[in-house]
Amino acid sequence: MQLNICYIDAFTKVPFRGNTAAVVPLTEWLPEATMQAIAAENNLSETAFFLTGTQEKIAIRWFSPLTEIDFCGHATLASAYLLFQSNPSWTQLSFWAEAVGELRVCRQPDGAMQMAFPNRASHAVETIPPALLAGLSEPPSAVFRNVQAYIALYDDEEAIRRITIQQDPLKTLAPYDVAITAPGKESDFVSRYFWPANGGVEDPVTGSIHAALAPFWAERLGKTQLVARQLSARGGILHCALEGDRVLVSGHAVEYLRGTITL
Repeated sequence: MQLNICYIDAFTKVPFRGNTAAVVPLTEWLPEATMQAIAAENNLSETAFFLTGTQEKIAIRWFSPLTEIDFCGHATLASAYLLFQSNPSWTQLSFWAEAVGELRVCRQPDGAMQMAFPNRASHAVETIPPALLAGLSEPPSAVFRNVQAYIALYDDEEAIRRITIQQDPLKTLAPYDVAITAPGKESDFVSRYFWPANGGVEDPVTGSIHAALAPFWAERLGKTQLVARQLSARGGILHCALEGDRVLVSGHAVEYLRGTITL
């Protein structure tokens, strides 16, 4: 059996930036163990598998090198990019995933793709887990949590840049990952994302967590249109907006590689 595979850099306009996702179109699901093995072999933040068909409710699944992931933003963006490139007449499409339902994606005139995510707002954590404090080199001013991750709040962008982590304590927070965030200098807010329990040390650009970060900062800044930067080594820019019960997250993507998987 041979399968097509494409590597796409998401949340960037140029190669070698943003977050790389592997995208594998399928006509039917492979065994879960096979999809997990492919994701481990790729060793990227995520490998997305989707079932080809019409542009309505395309079934999609995401795997990190360690496990299947409930919700992934950058690999959704990468999958949409591949589908739009393969179907130039399409201006919108919808993915479907069990944990988050429908994910609508619209292609913008400037080539960006706007994804409509469910609002996954966070709530304040009154008792901060000791493992979280042990895993971060500096204590946050406050901690919040949503269904995906703990969100540690800091006062300024420089704190986000200099934070280092200890993986072992953060692993014990599973199934939750850890995001750190602060107001930005040249953007509305900045963040970094650590997920040693579910995928890797630091994720380059994490679209899914902005379904929590955008509402968080919209409330504090009093605005519904925001520009976000993720301050990983590769970096990425995300344009966020609130629209009803959805969080709109937009970004560009570029293709890096196409190839064939032989099973």
